[in-house]
Amino acid sequence: MDAIANMTAPAGYFSFGVANDFITTAARCSRRLVVEVNEHMPRLFGESQIHVSEVDAVVENSVPLMEFPFPEPEPEDETIASLIAEMIPDGATIQLGFGGLPNAVARKLAGHKDLGLHSELFCPGMVDLIEKRVITGRKKTLHPYKNVFTVALGDKRTYDLLNDNPSMETYPVSYVNDPAVIARNHRMISVNSVLEVDLLGQCNAESLSGYQFSATGGQLDFVRGAFNAPEGKSILAFYSTAKQGEISRVVPQLQAGTVVTVPRMDTHFLVSEHGVANLKGQSTRDRALAIIGLAHPKFRDGLLKEAERMYLL
Repeated sequence: MDAIANMTAPAGYFSFGVANDFITTAARCSRRLVVEVNEHMPRLFGESQIHVSEVDAVVENSVPLMEFPFPEPEPEDETIASLIAEMIPDGATIQLGFGGLPNAVARKLAGHKDLGLHSELFCPGMVDLIEKRVITGRKKTLHPYKNVFTVALGDKRTYDLLNDNPSMETYPVSYVNDPAVIARNHRMISVNSVLEVDLLGQCNAESLSGYQFSATGGQLDFVRGAFNAPEGKSILAFYSTAKQGEISRVVPQLQAGTVVTVPRMDTHFLVSEHGVANLKGQSTRDRALAIIGLAHPKFRDGLLKEAERMYLL
C-alpha cells in the first residue's frame, strides 16, 4: 500500500496537520510514503508527527486550506442551545459536532469556566471559547491543559489559532473516538445532532427518506463514552419539525431502510426546542411520553394514538 499525506514543513518531523483521523495509521502501514508539504497547513502536536527518515519522497505545494464558513443558524438553535448550555457544568470536558447548532451551543457557553476539549472535530465555535479562556483544560482528568481532537474544520482564523500551538493535540480517530478513552474524562459531555427519533428512543442521524445522507462518524462512540464517564452526559439534539413545520421529526417508529445511528438503549438525553428528556432508567411507557413531549404540539395527539397502537401506553 502506498500513502500520500498533506503535511506541514519538516523540522526533523512532519506534522499531519488538521487531518489526523486515519492518515497516521495509513502512513505507518504503507510500503512507500509520499508527503505533500504545504506552507499553509497548521503544525500540530500530539500523535501527529512522523520523522523525515520514514518518508520516501516529498512534494511541495502552496495552496490555502479549504475554509468552512459558519452555517446559518436555524430559528430553534438559540432555544436548544440555551437548554444544552444549562446541562453543562463548569469544569466539564465537551465534544461538539459541526454545524449551526453546535456553534450556537458554543456561544451559550461563554460564561462557563475551565471547560476542557476532547472531540472528534475541532470546529469554529471553539475558537472564541479558547481565546476567552473558557476552554482551559485545567480540570481535565485526561490530557489536562490540552485540546484533544482528530480533525479540524474552520476558517483561516481557526487554522491560525491551531498553528504551532502546544495546547493543540491531534490523535488518530482510533484513539480519540475510543469509548473507553472518552470515558476517562470526568464530566464528559457530548453534544450531537440527529435527524429523527422514534418513540422507542432510536435515533437516526444518517438517512433521509430511506437514502444515506451522511456517515455515522463518531456519534455512537461519544454517546457511549460520555455516558460511561464519571458524571458524564450524552446529549442528542434535534429540531422537532422539518420542511417548515410540515413533518414531525418525532415518529412512531423508524421506517424500514432508515439507519439507526444510536440504538434505543444507548440514548441518554434528548433535547428539542420543546424541552429535555432523560431516557436512561425509564420504563417504556415513560420513555414514549417523554419523547412525545419533545415533539411539536400539533403532532402530539397523533403520536399518542400511535403509542397506544404500539402498546407503549
